[in-house]
Amino acid sequence: MLGDLGPRDLGPGDLGPGDQGPGDLGPRELPPGEHPHGELPPSTTERSATSSARVVILAGPSGAGKSRLAGRLHAAHGWPVVRLDDFYRDEDDPRVPKSESLGIVDWDHPDSWDRDAAVAALDGLVRRGSAVVPIYDIAKSRAVGSATIVCEPQNLVVAEGIFAAETVDDLRRRGLLRAAYCVHRPRLVTFVWRLLRDLSERRKPPMVLLRRGLAQLHDEPAVVSRAVSLGAVTARPVQVERDLSAARTNSR
Repeated sequence: MLGDLGPRDLGPGDLGPGDQGPGDLGPRELPPGEHPHGELPPSTTERSATSSARVVILAGPSGAGKSRLAGRLHAAHGWPVVRLDDFYRDEDDPRVPKSESLGIVDWDHPDSWDRDAAVAALDGLVRRGSAVVPIYDIAKSRAVGSATIVCEPQNLVVAEGIFAAETVDDLRRRGLLRAAYCVHRPRLVTFVWRLLRDLSERRKPPMVLLRRGLAQLHDEPAVVSRAVSLGAVTARPVQVERDLSAARTNSR
């Protein structure tokens, strides 16, 4: 299970915001389906009601494999990926909560993240076929640019992030939700993956990474429970791949 440890293409939220690429080296690489600088595709008008595009939510603890799973789904099916952790608020935003125990911004609190903007982007992507999303730089703890994601009418949109389950109710009420999963693995496996990844990407000083990782290890059951209470179904990454691949085959 630990065979492919190492850096991955991620988006914020695992430490400081993010499952993104190497935070100390600048902004992350664009996720699948994104265009740089917020460039719009040729058509951004409201799509026909016959569009079958819907959103698949991948929530779960930091380091559970959400971004890797999203990347595999994109590679297998061509589905666009939205890194919801890119909707973290800037560090100096007055709405961002602080962690008293760690003495830093509490990036694990939902208030550090802009749910309304994330839902609006997913709505636009499904209904109009495109959405402009921020690009978040973990080292700077702020958005540093934007990109446009495009979606074909027959695609599923894979939306992943530690707060992804916070969007489930809004998406369901708008008729945009296909499925919602809370991706998880054994807690110690997740802890090791997360720590090795964060250390390899030099996201923060090692002792900060260790302290934060231990806190996340302790809090993981509560993270999973909250995602379930918001409407997500717990699943291992391989199970999600099987479910979605089977659903795609049956819909053809």
